[in-house]
Amino acid sequence: TLSDWMTLGIDWFTGVVDRALTAYQINPVVHSLVIDGIFAGVGSVLSFLPTIVILFFFLSILEDTGYMARVAFVMDKLLRRIGLSGRSFVPMLVGFGCSVPAIMATRTLSSERDRRMTILLTPFMSCSAKLPIYALFTAAFFPRVWRAPVMIFLYLFGILCGILYSLILKQTCFRGEPVPFVMELPNYRLPSAKSVGLLLWEKAKDFLQRAFTVIFLATIIIWFLQGFDTRLNVVADSSYSLLALIGQWIAPLFAPLGFADWRCATALISGFVAKESVVSTLEVLLGGAAVTGMFSPRAAISFLVFTLLYTPCVAAIATIRRELGSTVKTVGVVILQCGVAWLVGWLAYAITGLF
Repeated sequence: TLSDWMTLGIDWFTGVVDRALTAYQINPVVHSLVIDGIFAGVGSVLSFLPTIVILFFFLSILEDTGYMARVAFVMDKLLRRIGLSGRSFVPMLVGFGCSVPAIMATRTLSSERDRRMTILLTPFMSCSAKLPIYALFTAAFFPRVWRAPVMIFLYLFGILCGILYSLILKQTCFRGEPVPFVMELPNYRLPSAKSVGLLLWEKAKDFLQRAFTVIFLATIIIWFLQGFDTRLNVVADSSYSLLALIGQWIAPLFAPLGFADWRCATALISGFVAKESVVSTLEVLLGGAAVTGMFSPRAAISFLVFTLLYTPCVAAIATIRRELGSTVKTVGVVILQCGVAWLVGWLAYAITGLF
């Protein structure tokens, strides 16, 4: 509800600025940059601020009461089988809400090995930003009685892929055992309002700084690619834009997965900024037509699996870059994640073809 209110507030402010720029008769390109680029991109990300604040509010309460240490203790035995300690459970749990705070939460892990391995596994936990994609495709391709089970299956399938991936990492890049789980279980106590407030302020400030730096730059790049052609002329139809051209280059890569349409590739590129952009981009490029005209049922399943597993948004990538401290390693994480998503999506398309 708070995110919806935040969205309404951002939409209202966007409308005010839009009317002001129109009244001022500013250059249409600058108008589009401000409204369609900056406000649309950064605004869509800012709408997640209440979600992140509330998420950390409850996490900080659980931590202050002494309960979180007990959760890590209970999960330690299970997670050791896949090469992690019980402390990794909390960041991965947070990952179902948003990958950004989940990756940030890995700072609490004492072992550098466990921390890096947890960062690699967190994107497999389906964040809430992917829900609009699931909702669009399940509503279009599945009967009502099957929609909820399919969405639940996607979450469980992401967990299963994360477990298999962790077992591979355990035998290759991260050999050895996780650090022994030694923790003094604190007494149960009432949470401190001061410590909770300080944590919320720190996380909110960190998120806002990232929103107005990395995400700001990424939205401008996407806007530019979507608004201009190769001669840097403003395009009336996005199918003639630089973004569409890039989509046409990339589209053949998805032919084995059943969706070789450039509009699918373009939507996936826009998903780098925010996963909700996949749906909005498809809706814009389809011009109101149904997605059933672009995807077969097999291709829809493959597309769902790919969007479940492929690289997280720019905000999460920026967080991974900061936590790993290396651009090369971050690019490697992105490429590896996309590779896993492509392979599993291809398997999903091949297996569904048997039925």
